[in-house]
Amino acid sequence: MGYKKKLIEVALPLEAINEASVREKSIRHGHPSTLHLWWARRPLAVVRAVIFASLVDDPSSHPELFPTVEKQEEERKNLHKLIGELIQWENSNNEEVLNKAKAEILKYTDGKLPALLDPFAGGGTIPLEAQRLGLETYAMDLNPVAVMINKAMIEIPPKLAGQPPVNPEAKRRTDYHREWKGATGLAEDVRYYGQWMKNKAFERIGHLYPKVKDEYGKEHTVIAWIWARTVKCPNPACGCEIPLANSFVLSRKKGKEAYIQPIIEGKKICYEVRYGKNAPEPPKTARGRFRCICCNSPIDGEYIKAEGHAKRIGSSLMAIVAEGKNGRLYLSPSEEHIQIANCCQPEWKPEIEMNQNCTDLISGRGYGFKYWYELFTNRQLIALNTLCDLVGKAQKKATEDALSAGISNDETPLCEGGTGAIAYGQAVGIYLAFLVDKQAMYLSSFCPWDVSRDRFVHVFGRQAIPMVWDFAEGNLFSSSSGSFGNMIEWVVKCLNNIPVNVFNGIVKQHDARIDNELRNVMISTDPPYYDMIGYADLSDFFYIWLRKMLNSTYPELFNTILVPKTEELVATPYRFDGNKNDARIFYEDGMLKTFKQIFTYAREDIPITVYYAYKQCDEEYNKGTSGWETILSAIMQAEFSITGTWPLRTELTTALKGNENALASSIVLVCRKRPANAPICTRRDFINALKRELKPALQQLQSSNIAPVDLAQSAIGPGMSVFSRYSKVLEADGTPMSVRAALQIINQELDLYFNEQDVDLDRDSRFCVELYSQYAYNDVDFGEADVLARAKNTSVEKLARRGVLYAQKGVVRLLTREEIPEKINKGIIWLFTQQLTRALEKEGVEGVAKIIVTLLTSEPEQAKALAYRLYTIADRKNWAAEAYVYNSLVNMWPAILSKAAELQDQIKDSQQLTLSFDIKES
Repeated sequence: MGYKKKLIEVALPLEAINEASVREKSIRHGHPSTLHLWWARRPLAVVRAVIFASLVDDPSSHPELFPTVEKQEEERKNLHKLIGELIQWENSNNEEVLNKAKAEILKYTDGKLPALLDPFAGGGTIPLEAQRLGLETYAMDLNPVAVMINKAMIEIPPKLAGQPPVNPEAKRRTDYHREWKGATGLAEDVRYYGQWMKNKAFERIGHLYPKVKDEYGKEHTVIAWIWARTVKCPNPACGCEIPLANSFVLSRKKGKEAYIQPIIEGKKICYEVRYGKNAPEPPKTARGRFRCICCNSPIDGEYIKAEGHAKRIGSSLMAIVAEGKNGRLYLSPSEEHIQIANCCQPEWKPEIEMNQNCTDLISGRGYGFKYWYELFTNRQLIALNTLCDLVGKAQKKATEDALSAGISNDETPLCEGGTGAIAYGQAVGIYLAFLVDKQAMYLSSFCPWDVSRDRFVHVFGRQAIPMVWDFAEGNLFSSSSGSFGNMIEWVVKCLNNIPVNVFNGIVKQHDARIDNELRNVMISTDPPYYDMIGYADLSDFFYIWLRKMLNSTYPELFNTILVPKTEELVATPYRFDGNKNDARIFYEDGMLKTFKQIFTYAREDIPITVYYAYKQCDEEYNKGTSGWETILSAIMQAEFSITGTWPLRTELTTALKGNENALASSIVLVCRKRPANAPICTRRDFINALKRELKPALQQLQSSNIAPVDLAQSAIGPGMSVFSRYSKVLEADGTPMSVRAALQIINQELDLYFNEQDVDLDRDSRFCVELYSQYAYNDVDFGEADVLARAKNTSVEKLARRGVLYAQKGVVRLLTREEIPEKINKGIIWLFTQQLTRALEKEGVEGVAKIIVTLLTSEPEQAKALAYRLYTIADRKNWAAEAYVYNSLVNMWPAILSKAAELQDQIKDSQQLTLSFDIKES
């Protein structure tokens, strides 16, 4: 090994990074993600930690400075402490902390910070954080929307850093001549010209957004109009226009509950808003199925789809949400508002076809939506057209004001590196275009109304555009959620928070498979997730508007009608006439070419880091090659070896309970160029090395409290580290072992590891685990259970007496956690684990802590270990609810121990107080 090990190859403060990452999900104001939406972004905390730890040497690489293990560990803790400071959101622009980090990096990079390349830049987190740490940064992506996001974050702000605002209002401010750090001057101009756009838009189309009168005749600003899609009842004797509503509830806020009451008058349905909790049953009966609220006839999905293709799906206004003195007002629809909405016609609309084969889009779901303009009402199209037109006028105005402010009359445009008045006006225009793009997310007929929080959910509440049956049409001129004023504030706050004093970033549209001619750079990247997200198809939603506004600013970037799709590295079968195998081959070949290019770019002294997030059940995995397998294979075929893997919790796991695939964690792969003289080994040599190294790695993962849902995928890391150190692993017939075969062997060793843990259990618990793995809590014939009990050196009768089993009339089954007695034998770890999970479900963390607080034995840790085992069983059997329970217990373990320690201190304080009182009495 001719390189010095970096910190990321030895140790990371995982818990601190994970905590900061999950916390970051709740931070919105000023966060880069609020500049423009992108899907599956990496948290800043993770990326900042990974880049720093990839550049700083591990103390063990410098025995001359840290000669003992103790000295090395002490220095490692110091570095971990610095990472803990660095990743806090509040320290994102803390110059003292950032300078400490940069100084530490310079120690180990010969005094010169390296350049970093991200060939799949996407939402721009990796380039932005590299820039924040002082690195020269290259961001590349094939998708023009991603390219624009990166330009707006890392390329444009440094070019215009320190520039005072040019708008006339700012010049009149008393503090105008202060220092305008970073992009704060640019942010002020975006605020000013954004507000100018809003005012001009209201002059043009304000009449389309009238106020609404309450029952007393008082006028209120509308927040949203609540519509339901409609179809004609298929019953010929009825023929009513039926609302396809998910729900008639408007608000579930305590004390302010409101709902819609349909009023049936012959064959006409009207709607009245009422307050209270007595909402009628909705017409929706199942996914895509409804009933007629007039005659109760069923309306199936095929009928609705046929009506959609015939363009006979309509819409009815059911309610109006308005701004009140003490919160939201819910009002019945008025004829005036219905007529205004129905009479307006846009001058232009994006008559561009959506992808009919992509099920991530509504166009691929069979309801007859074919063109992008069909995602918007006529009023929404007029509003978005108006805003698009005003972006050009505001840009021209900003250019004129920049000339008046003394910025040079350099005619070089922004796309050619210009920094004069024309380029400045174009830069302002880009952020104004982002305002419109953000507004489009809230001005679509695919925006639901969140009845629990009384607000909009934008069109991308998930990584798709599914059908929305009842939708909220927002008022961009309100002062509430979804308004244009809010869009201005989001973008301005983000610009104010962009890193200052950084190198200019370089952003290019580029196919990752093709040589970009960079050499000797650091690589960190987050490649596409196989077939998980169709970025190109989804980003067309934004592209149709950006192209309208920015085509003259970046003509080469917007020279296609839609986002390029043919070259996008995702395994989407519809691009290959539905052939999954061809899609897989395309993805595999593209990833291999990409990593071969990365090999030519990468520095020898700095590892490359690759993020990959996934959650796939065994059944799905066995059907074909997974994205995870493909990435691993491409890395190793490109002559990299894996030197480290880190499971980093970057996504909130909310889908597990519902038995859905969830991007639960990112595995960060740390890779080095494999030596040209790497050895060849046999299958037996590989298995022997795996047996030696996998067990301690798994023990380390469990001791770090990794979630059970992540353990199996994380275990692949240490296993592949062994596999990838060899140039080849030969099978018995002399052929090279495939990545798939290696993964299967690693999974077998993982099973053996858990089986060995069963040996450490008491005999009664070993019986329970075996019975659970085969039957869960279902009935078993007594004879079969008796044979299994005898094999484990226990008995059915004894276990029934101890509250473990139900055993009557020849039937045996495990008692559920709800059925086990309150007082149990804690020596039976199965029972103890069930008691803890029951307490967690009923009383939360404190309930579990109260149980373990008085135990000075090993039972709690044994219960935690058993929870890992039981999660694995439940997950493989697709018992989602069971898996969720055991995953939750392990996830909450640090909080449980912390609470138990707090309770223990309270007990000690109480005992000391009692003792003190007794002494005084005596």
